[in-house]
Amino acid sequence: MPIGTESYYQRPDIVKSPEEALALLKEGNQRFAAGQTLRQNVSEEKRNSLVANGQKPLAVIVSCSDSRLPPELIFDQGLGDLFVVRVAGNVLGPLTMGSVEYGVEHLHAPLLVIMGHNHCGAVKASVDGGDAPGSIGAIVARIKPSVDIVRSSGVEGDSIYDHVEDINIKAMVAEVQASPIIQELLHQGSLSIIGAKYCQETGKVTFFE
Repeated sequence: MPIGTESYYQRPDIVKSPEEALALLKEGNQRFAAGQTLRQNVSEEKRNSLVANGQKPLAVIVSCSDSRLPPELIFDQGLGDLFVVRVAGNVLGPLTMGSVEYGVEHLHAPLLVIMGHNHCGAVKASVDGGDAPGSIGAIVARIKPSVDIVRSSGVEGDSIYDHVEDINIKAMVAEVQASPIIQELLHQGSLSIIGAKYCQETGKVTFFE
């Protein structure tokens, strides 16, 4: 073992239980929020091992592309630990859904997390309305049903953004649950799905359990 590798963060080689995977994410986020992240192994030996032995991520994370919330940092995980799908507004479509299905079916990740965050620009654009240039309109259109749900409930003022963020996360959870591939894994008990929301100010992730 190279000098100093004993101080690296280490997790079980294979995490099969959704409960164990969620516990590891929670522990990692607690470290991140407290500013006590562990040393990650990014050595040549680690990289070569992942090539030779393949990846065995403990979770698939669908998150917003916002540069302020990289899941690997937020959950204090390293190379090969998370299979991350990032898109503005943490919304799903055929391509992103294909990536999710690959992560849980082919790579056997036992946990799928749909993670949004506060102060989401994609949500704000969807709530505020107006013209969205280019393909940005496709993202806004995916969030609009959540906007309509919140507006119809009578929510007003700045709190509407927070509510839409929450409803959009829950809507994406429901969408992945409709996938036949994911339904089969849920039926087998080999996969769990959970929504989550990251707070930029505190660094903490709240899971919608």
